Amino acid sequence: MRHSRFILALALAMFAVVAAFATGTPAGPILPKQFAGWQISGLVQPSKDPAAADPVNAALLKEYGFSDFESATYARDDGRKLKVKAARFGDASGAYGAFTYYKMPQMLTEKIGDQGASLSERVLFYRGNILVDVVFEKLTAMSAAELRELAGLLPLPSGSARNLPGLPAYLPRPGYVKNTAKYVVGPVGLQKVSAPLPAQLVDFSTGAEVVMGTYNTSGGDATLLLISYPTPQIAAEHLRRIDVARQQNTQQQPSSPTIVEVGPFYDKRTGPILVVATGPLSQSEGKSLLASVNYDAEVTWNENTYFDKKNNIANLVWNALILCGILMGFALIAGLAFGGIRILIRRVLGERLFHRSEENDFISLGLSERESEAADSKVSSSIKAV
Repeated sequence: MRHSRFILALALAMFAVVAAFATGTPAGPILPKQFAGWQISGLVQPSKDPAAADPVNAALLKEYGFSDFESATYARDDGRKLKVKAARFGDASGAYGAFTYYKMPQMLTEKIGDQGASLSERVLFYRGNILVDVVFEKLTAMSAAELRELAGLLPLPSGSARNLPGLPAYLPRPGYVKNTAKYVVGPVGLQKVSAPLPAQLVDFSTGAEVVMGTYNTSGGDATLLLISYPTPQIAAEHLRRIDVARQQNTQQQPSSPTIVEVGPFYDKRTGPILVVATGPLSQSEGKSLLASVNYDAEVTWNENTYFDKKNNIANLVWNALILCGILMGFALIAGLAFGGIRILIRRVLGERLFHRSEENDFISLGLSERESEAADSKVSSSIKAV
């Protein structure tokens, strides 16, 4: 019974360790006790409830993979204070998505962590899978440098949990309105960013991810929506569904999913990505915006493929032949040495070392002449009988 309990406890411990590595979320506190002259004042308030981080957007944070949260107040010797809130997610994609949601167009870009933005005394940045929201009582010329030191002290996830999504890189730069890109991974986020397509048509159950941005056009601000699916076949099927839903909306069929169309609507597919442009767009602007998004598959080689002297197969065969020749030469020299040493010992020491004469080198029966003739006759008789 004791052995079974021990095995069960060991299995549970191993499962917890494996689960921690699989999620890529490191254990331990998020915020350091001190950084750049700032010391924690009071107690750190940890929580695993997303509502503690943001009661209004708790469901959104959970959708991004919220893990845990810490808030603390830091103080300096001169009496200045700042408040820090840090939310940890399952991977860097979750922290990046939450960062794009909270980032406002009027914010200034800051080089803090992986990405940062500021507005007055508030600074928002993320590093790895941790999103940090800082509010200063008073900004100084060293505030950005101090936060960079804070970002360097944050724990980082391991493995693929540090990878950022590649879909936002497909947003074209010309005409883009700063800080309007929103990265969405679920229906809650899609609704909060007021996307022109409903979650029913996007279908996040297939593993879809969405990025949306605002663009300046001659008629006003237009919306560009990119939807990435696991395969081009899935993307083609959902493009067909979107076109069917648009036709049904035009015919005013109440059972069809509602598409929010503010002005003209343009869509296309490029690889596994659907591109949707809507808003006060002219036909030329709409087609130009769609044409600026093109999927490009990337192939990564994991091994060196250089055709140099070291990696040439002919050199490998030639070196193998040389090795065989060396081994054969070594075997020949070893055989000659063994035989030569044996002959040398015989000549120098004679038979004293081997304790036997040359006649004894062969096995003999030692029969007399009469016994030999008798044996021969028996053998002949046996042969005739056969």
